[in-house]
Amino acid sequence: MQNYTDKFNTAIENTFYTNLPLHEQEFIKEKAHKLLFSVQELKQIITIARDLEMWNEKTIKEIFPQHEQKKVVFTRLRATYEAIQNKTNSYENFTLKNIPKEQKFTFKVAEKQGFGLGLCPVASEKTRCCNLLTLDAVESCGFDCSYCSIQSFYNQNTITFDSSFKDKLLKLELDPNKTYHIGTGQASDSLMFGNREGVLDALFEFAFKNPNVILEFKTKSDNIKHFLENDVPPNILCTWSLNTKTIIENEEHLTASLDKRINAARKLADKGVKVGFHFHPIVEYVGYLNEYKEVYEKLISEFTPQEVALVSFGTLTFIKPVIKQLRGREFRTKITQIEHVDASGKTSYPDETKVEMFKHAYESFSDWQKGEERVFFYLCMEEHQMWAKTFGYQYATNNDFESAMLGAYSKKLGQEYLVGSINPF
Repeated sequence: MQNYTDKFNTAIENTFYTNLPLHEQEFIKEKAHKLLFSVQELKQIITIARDLEMWNEKTIKEIFPQHEQKKVVFTRLRATYEAIQNKTNSYENFTLKNIPKEQKFTFKVAEKQGFGLGLCPVASEKTRCCNLLTLDAVESCGFDCSYCSIQSFYNQNTITFDSSFKDKLLKLELDPNKTYHIGTGQASDSLMFGNREGVLDALFEFAFKNPNVILEFKTKSDNIKHFLENDVPPNILCTWSLNTKTIIENEEHLTASLDKRINAARKLADKGVKVGFHFHPIVEYVGYLNEYKEVYEKLISEFTPQEVALVSFGTLTFIKPVIKQLRGREFRTKITQIEHVDASGKTSYPDETKVEMFKHAYESFSDWQKGEERVFFYLCMEEHQMWAKTFGYQYATNNDFESAMLGAYSKKLGQEYLVGSINPF
């Protein structure tokens, strides 16, 4: 038994064993010594216990099979776990745990090496991508969305501003005969910090200086004070990431409410700023289609197609570091409680689920897809064939997608679309 104790102690290293409640740790230890689980089986059992706690489901003790044969026990346990994982989620009895009530972070100003202008970090030939260029005006985000991948790349408690950002931005040389689409909301939220360290002043000046740039600010905040108090360059788009109240309340912690986001967009549209909306991620749960339909209908009633440049759809996709990061947190989320299938090297919902959510979303906005002022719709980070299955058409290449997008945005903004040279980034 001493030999197995050593094996057990080795097996639990670099796992989430110590994150489990003490009574679950003791339960797993007792069963392991009785049934002599292998190292790999133990690691999987610990992960199962951790996920069940994170999902606010039955505990490992409650689903553990009563049997004397190790193989039977493990097979049945795995099957029960997968059934829980793959069922349609419900937030009806879900309770939050250890969610911050306010934003707590420190600000850091430092000169950043390089400039941070490059392709969207998820750009890939495996998925249909718009070739968005990204500008990391700020690193890390003060919001706490449970599905966000930013937490895997930056220190979530430190918000970093580049002390030389303005100088670098003004010295940036772009082809004046090319239309550029640049987004500032990939490494942080575009608006939540307002004009701190002069970031918005610098970006406004950059937009005025480069009328061939379509500059997109993407946000989950309602911090539009700087936009209301200043002249906004005509080549700026302000876009909001939206979700249902269920997802905002349970998964998008510390963000502005749905009503506040829509009200902020309404105020900027009243000022003449073109707006857009991202539904990314659309999340499946019991009753989700009806709740998303309510949000879609609210937008249609609040805005005209002339005011809206774009609407995008996307869903949950995961890389292993993000899932590991989530399992290490002392909180609850149902975001990873999905049937994980391969999605171009990541994991996501099965195609049939994606078709249901995207087709429903696209068809809900049918009135915005007609006429000269029609809105540009697109899927974000999805495989090529998903467009045909949900929109009824698809682009042959990423460049074709980019060209259609830039042409639509330019027209909506009242500017000429400049094809120029091939994107050098």
